[in-house]
Amino acid sequence: MPAREATVVEQVPKELFLAGKWQPARAGGTFPVVDPSTGRALCEVADAGPEDGLAALDAAVAAQREWAGYPPRERGEILRRAYQLLLDRVDDLALLMTLEMGKPLAEARGEIAYAAEFFRWFAEEAVRVDGGYAVAPNGKGRFLVMRQPVGPCLLITPWNFPMAMGTRKIGPAVAAGCTMVIKPAEQTPLSMLALADILAEAGLPDGVLNVVTTSRPGAVMEPLIRDGRARKLSFTGSTAVGRRLLEQCADQVLRVSLELGGNAPFLVFADADLDAAVEGAMTAKLRNIGEACTAANRFYVQREIAEEFTARLVERMSALRIGRGTEDGVTIGPLIDPDAVDKVSGLVSDACERGAKLLLGGSAVDGEGYFYRPTVLADVPGDARMAREEIFGPVAPISVFDTEDEAVTAANDTEYGLVSYVYTRDLDRALRVCERLECGMVGLNQGLVSNPAAPFGGTKHSGLGREGGRVGIDEFLETKYVAVGLA
Repeated sequence: MPAREATVVEQVPKELFLAGKWQPARAGGTFPVVDPSTGRALCEVADAGPEDGLAALDAAVAAQREWAGYPPRERGEILRRAYQLLLDRVDDLALLMTLEMGKPLAEARGEIAYAAEFFRWFAEEAVRVDGGYAVAPNGKGRFLVMRQPVGPCLLITPWNFPMAMGTRKIGPAVAAGCTMVIKPAEQTPLSMLALADILAEAGLPDGVLNVVTTSRPGAVMEPLIRDGRARKLSFTGSTAVGRRLLEQCADQVLRVSLELGGNAPFLVFADADLDAAVEGAMTAKLRNIGEACTAANRFYVQREIAEEFTARLVERMSALRIGRGTEDGVTIGPLIDPDAVDKVSGLVSDACERGAKLLLGGSAVDGEGYFYRPTVLADVPGDARMAREEIFGPVAPISVFDTEDEAVTAANDTEYGLVSYVYTRDLDRALRVCERLECGMVGLNQGLVSNPAAPFGGTKHSGLGREGGRVGIDEFLETKYVAVGLA
């Protein structure tokens, strides 16, 4: 490992962060963190067991009352200091993320900036939590409405955006006055450990944030969900896991925020700006190597322009450079693990067997690491598995449509409803289609929807609740009504 890479990995704590202290797992176990570009271990981190998880919850519960009483301005200032520290250390943090997750350095730097913005946004929201006062309709009493922290929270973050998905949850929890136990994905724990260190440096009190790294997430988190002292779960990950967590949360009637899977349609109408549509397709499909719940998963292009759009997309994707994310000029890094490569390969093979035409790529890269070539498929039939399942890789499946109704019907023909993309210069059509699409977010003539100042979330099997924007802090607040009698 090059010296700078070794230094960046070495300086990150590798233990559990409980009640403001770094400590090993009680059973002494560790598990490896693997560089997906080589398949080799970068380091070992503490492997928590159920007893460690309960200790983390103990710390969060013990800190809750005092933390809830902190002045909102002070909570906001902690986030503001953490925001600045993230920006000050963007190069080291980006390299760390690239090493454990694989995305190119330019994208990793972009994620650090994106992650920091959640802290800045919620630093400003901390002082804007309000309530209400009203006269009862009959004039004989008053209504007093308070907003209070929901209490200790359980946060579970995914591997694909290991820093931003942490700040998107931690930011509003801190602003609202909630304590936390957070479990990062076992594939990418280093970014969260580095973030915990930064928050401690920014002045976050002991016990407010507790970090548990583990290779046994179910065994560690289920007892905390069923414990009864935690009052909220926020999870970003697969729909299958989200369903199981929702069932577990029912036992204690936990507040739940779930940001789950996606199957984003990308609609290109004949009147679209084709240059903008191709550029948007590259962004929507290939951000994070295609490993994003917001990734364009199904391209529907109107027949009149389908051939030209497809040719342009093939040209752009064929020019992408595959390699280790630390190398100059690399635009496509590795997938996260061998299972991811196998899944993408299986989806492409299935589509081809059902009649899709392979125009580019279509295979894994030989050698070390978990790389898959940028791939374009044409004439993908509706019964192909990739029309129903998230691809999570650099694969663009294209289908043709004739009418607006046909496009919208195909777009909505999925159990998911996270995001859709629409390209058209017809304002009437734009409004009609955006209203009819069954999803929580729409990218209209743009291929990127994520923004800390906007509400992020989906409908149907893509989840519950919203993160970010003015409503993001609401997920961490309870509303209390006080009936005031007047003599």
